[in-house]
Amino acid sequence: MRARLLALLLLAVTVAFAPAPAIAEAPPAPTPSTAHWTAPMAGGLTVTRAFEQLPHRFAAGHRGTDLQGMPWSPVLSAGDGIVVFAGMVAGRPVVSIDHPGGLRTTYEPVDPSVAAGQTVARGSPIGTLQAGHPGCPVQACLHWGLRRDETYLDPLLLLRPPRVRLLPAR
Repeated sequence: MRARLLALLLLAVTVAFAPAPAIAEAPPAPTPSTAHWTAPMAGGLTVTRAFEQLPHRFAAGHRGTDLQGMPWSPVLSAGDGIVVFAGMVAGRPVVSIDHPGGLRTTYEPVDPSVAAGQTVARGSPIGTLQAGHPGCPVQACLHWGLRRDETYLDPLLLLRPPRVRLLPAR
């Protein structure tokens, strides 16, 4: 009898204090937790050119975020993943990393210290920032990109906690 009463009491407490379901507002963050991501450079981030949400996938525009940096400073992997490309694209050095959930981050102009196929951890160095990014108003800018499958996203979303709104129980 005592065990049954204790079990019912525990069940009532569990139900009473269970968290209410959370609904993310549109558009949802690309990941459920910012704990899996870190900034691609040490120190505070200064955006020199923001991400542009383009009307369609083939539209001309800025598909990443440019961040102020110092030439030859370390560039870090924003999350755990596998390097899928480290080399030259259109005369600029680029590193691309695939992450779980169909996410891919890109970093340019970065002189790579990693190679395709290499596993990297969040916050680990992947190369050094080079000067000379077109349109950069300071000594050096990191162009940081993010895609989920074929959709370009603002990479700063990785560093912001998702907006959650609790709804009353019905």
